[in-house]
Parts: sequence; structure tokens; C-alpha cells
Amino acid sequence: MSKAVSYELLHECKQTGARRGIIHTPHGDIQTPIFMPVGTQATVKSLTPEELKEDVKAQIILSNTYHLYLRPGNKLIKQAGGLHNFMRWTGPILTDSGGFQVFSLGDLRTIQEEGVEFKSHLDGSRHFFSPESVMEIENDLGADIIMAFDECCPYPSTYEYTKNSMERTTRWALRCKDAHKNTEKQALFGIIQGGFYKDLRKKSAEDLIKLDLPGYAIGGISVGEPKEEFLDILKYTTPLMPKDKPRYLMGVGTPDYLIEAAIAGIDMCDCVLPTRIARNGTAMTWNGKVVVRNAIYEKDFSPLDEECDCYTCKNYTRAYIRHLIKANEILGVRLLSLHNLRFLTSLMERVKIEIERDNLLNFRNEFYIKYGYEK
Repeated sequence: MSKAVSYELLHECKQTGARRGIIHTPHGDIQTPIFMPVGTQATVKSLTPEELKEDVKAQIILSNTYHLYLRPGNKLIKQAGGLHNFMRWTGPILTDSGGFQVFSLGDLRTIQEEGVEFKSHLDGSRHFFSPESVMEIENDLGADIIMAFDECCPYPSTYEYTKNSMERTTRWALRCKDAHKNTEKQALFGIIQGGFYKDLRKKSAEDLIKLDLPGYAIGGISVGEPKEEFLDILKYTTPLMPKDKPRYLMGVGTPDYLIEAAIAGIDMCDCVLPTRIARNGTAMTWNGKVVVRNAIYEKDFSPLDEECDCYTCKNYTRAYIRHLIKANEILGVRLLSLHNLRFLTSLMERVKIEIERDNLLNFRNEFYIKYGYEK
């Protein structure tokens, strides 16, 4: 039986060990390393699938199991022919398990071995997620890559809490594997947990690898910890992951973290950041952030970024976009969202080139200076 998703390694950067590869999926190939736009509720906020494909040049997008389960419901989406048909996106899709959203509910959820009882953030109604029910939901949604139901520890957490949580995540991953019913078309990825304790990360990786899943993710970092701790756990955990399978770092979307992830050997990253900051009037550019709502841009008739090839930068000025944002016009958010997403996909296109040139470390250092980061 052929696997739904497979990984092909093309090149490793001699400077850093970063990977250049291809993830083969039922809905197309993904050139890695890649940034994946997030379409939480079956839409990347304010953008059409055509814009994502043609202007952003997105190769894969994410949707959220928790939100789609609550509204409009996984059974309705199944009746529509699955998520691809429902949202009219023809490329690959990844659905998360909803675990992060459920555990973020705090007092509105109760964790037990069987699963998690929680209250909807929409209307307070009670619901229950188990590994089995999450697999049923994700099978109904029909994404190419589906994530196992995991428990995401808050930062900071005690060793004992983190150990119990990590071990439960492993048991839940086994239950997810047993419950997954569509292995020919959907690849189930496991999520390595263990907080900021290296022995727990190692144990989590070892136990999950024994399940021989098609891919693996690192969860539970980039959750508010200092950058030094993030990098320490990232660089420790990534080499523990199989070389012949996709490696996914969850919830990362700033330019520096994306570059550091690639250097560590990660293939896939995602984050809501680019569209979220667009709604606040902020653009990412090759020379750092531009808070376009600021008064300094009122009469600035240059594009957001002279080096950007996106639709926004080809056609509109900072002054016009500032006007739209100040006037609360939807077009302003759309144009900034399109630009920010294209910036990150073009950044990763450049990262791929620098990996092939065995030059990623030099590029990182030059980019940090230009963008305004400290090394």
C-alpha cells in the first residue's frame, strides 16, 4: 500500500545542515522548506484561493479542526465533498487536531485519559474530543495531512506535569493511529511534546517514531518562552526526528524563527501572524517592519517594499494603504494580508536557494542586519 504523503530529500546545506526537499501529497508536491498560511475557518482571512495560489504562491494551507467542528460542522463539510471542494482550494491542506485550541480554553476544559471535555467559545455548549472523535472529524474534512490529538503544555510547566502530559500525548497518538480510517489519502503526523525538558523531548520522539507515522511535528514551543530557550529545544529535538519523513514546526511565523527553523532542519512551519498583524496595519518588508498606519507614511507614495513582487507592492502606495487602514476599509487589510503572506513565501523561496548554494548561514546573518534583528 502506497503512503498518502512521502518525503524526498534533494540537498543538505553544507554550512548548516538545512534540508531542501519535496513532500509528495495527493493534491500536489510541496517544495520545502515552506511557510504555510493558516486558513483557520476554511479561509485565509480576506483572501480568495486564487489570490493565495497566484499572488501569494502558497503551496499548502492549514485549517483548524476545532473551529470547523463547531462551525459549520465536519459532517456538513463531508457532504460538500470535503474541505478541498468546500473551500475551492485545489492544493494540499493540513488540518491540526484542535488540541492547542482546546487546551487554550483554560477553565472551559477538563482533561482526562479518555479525552477532553470543553465548552464552546461560541455559545458555551459542552463538547468532548477524544483521539477517536478527532480522527473521525479530520477524516470527514479530508485534508492531505492530519495531526494527532495531543496535549500542549502551557509555559512554564513543572517536570511532573509535563511528563504526564507527554506520556498521554503518546498514548493518544497510538489511539489516533488505530482510529485513522483513510490512510491511502490522508497522512497522520505525530506531535513531539515534552515542554522544555530535553529528556522528555527525547522520550517523546523515540516513542512516537516507533509508531512509524508518515511525518512528525514539534509542538509546545514558541509558546511565550525566551528565544534562547526556543532555539535550544528546537536544535535539540529536530535531529531526533526521522530524516526520511517531513518535519513540521508548529506555530512559527516571524522571519527570524522561520530561518532558524530551516537551519535546524525543519521542512514546514505555519502561523497566523502575517494576517493578524495585517489587521493591525503592519507590514513585513525586506528592511524590517513597517507600521503603515503611522503618520510618517501619510504622504509616502512608494510601495510597501521596493523588493517585493506581490500584487500590493506592484500597484499601491504606503500612503493609500495607510488611508485604507485609518478609514477601516476592508481593502487595506486584504492588501496587507496578501503582502505579508507573499513576503514569507518569498523569504522561504530565497531560503531554498541559499540551501542549494550551501550559503544559508551567510544569508541569515545578512538578513538579520538588514531586517534589524540581532544575531
